[in-house]
Amino acid sequence: MLFSEIIKMAWSSLGANKLRSALTMLGITIGVFSVISVMTAIGALQYSIENGISFLGSNIFQFGKYPANISASGDVQEKFRNRHNITYQQALHYYRLMEGEAREICLKSFGYEVKGQAVYNGVKTTPSLLIVGTNRSFLTANAYTLGYGRNLNDEDVDLSRRVIVVGKLIEKRLFPHETPIGKVVRVSGHTYTIVGVLAEKGTAFGQSQDDLCIMPITRFFEDYGEAKRTVNIATQAFTQDTYNRTFDRGIGAMRIARGLRPDQPNDFEIYSNDSLKSAFVNVAGYVRVGAFVISLIALVAAGIGIMNIMLVSVTERTKEIGVRKSIGARSRDILRQFLTEAVFISETGGVLGILLGIVAGDLLATWLKVDLIFPYGWALAGLLVCSAIGIGFGLYPAYRAANLDPIEALRYE
Repeated sequence: MLFSEIIKMAWSSLGANKLRSALTMLGITIGVFSVISVMTAIGALQYSIENGISFLGSNIFQFGKYPANISASGDVQEKFRNRHNITYQQALHYYRLMEGEAREICLKSFGYEVKGQAVYNGVKTTPSLLIVGTNRSFLTANAYTLGYGRNLNDEDVDLSRRVIVVGKLIEKRLFPHETPIGKVVRVSGHTYTIVGVLAEKGTAFGQSQDDLCIMPITRFFEDYGEAKRTVNIATQAFTQDTYNRTFDRGIGAMRIARGLRPDQPNDFEIYSNDSLKSAFVNVAGYVRVGAFVISLIALVAAGIGIMNIMLVSVTERTKEIGVRKSIGARSRDILRQFLTEAVFISETGGVLGILLGIVAGDLLATWLKVDLIFPYGWALAGLLVCSAIGIGFGLYPAYRAANLDPIEALRYE
């Protein structure tokens, strides 16, 4: 028999039992959908991280009380909370020790608990602005650029001036038709003069990076308190070649600033863009493995369903097989027909699962506002796995059908 004839017969047999075929395909679809949707979403996130979404600027490492990925178990979080804060005095000590050793040193403290809201002439922003106390190096350390106006300077910090640099969303909300430079706004009960506007940076993982205002760290502490705050310290090496040397000296300076003895471990966290990417890749790896294992279990269960349906089909079509054999069909033709049916069911469910999985994964990526991708590798792997399932679980029913005795098959009622 020609392969095209086998395809037509397989399609006709499946069409005769549409509901049963559809339910069998559904198991394959669910298994493939689960793995493809997860892989698509993770791939989109990873692609965005590796192509420009950076927490820090280039050649920069940072010290902080907490690690960047603080989402750990309760005991681990308690360990970090029990650490002493990095005080402003310790940060200044580090700054003095590292002067001349680094291009930029950024000291910053975040007012996460402050419901930041800016008001100008009765117009208000949302009460979710991030207020940051910092110095002139914040833009470099956090990969921001100045749109217009001026940046904070050392004199602003030394004199605790009431000046701020605002994000693009604040400008759009409060000053849609005029420049904000020189205007006095009220932020969380305190008045400040706007001296600069940051260029738009966009979003990262669904969170806007343009709804913040930065002010001199000394003014921040005076207005919002210093006692229970920790300071993050970001240090930029002069070049990539001097990064490792600056990194080693930075750790030594930080230990001195924290008053640690040589036998004491570091009581602060160190991270950089590379460490953040590595942490994400590790987490993504575990999620991928988990999704693959769960999907594999679902696919095996679906494969068992295919075998069961094909065995029922062989029993139902015993007389048909006897007739075909009696008029010249060979055992291998019967084998190929039933294998084709099994693979067709598996592949159709797989293709549907891949399409739905890519749509679901890219919808999640769209919600997180990261680039969309098509996971070619996982899609191809999904098709190969579906083929293997169709052949593996369809082989025994096909073998039984091919080895039926034509005389006994014709007698079957």
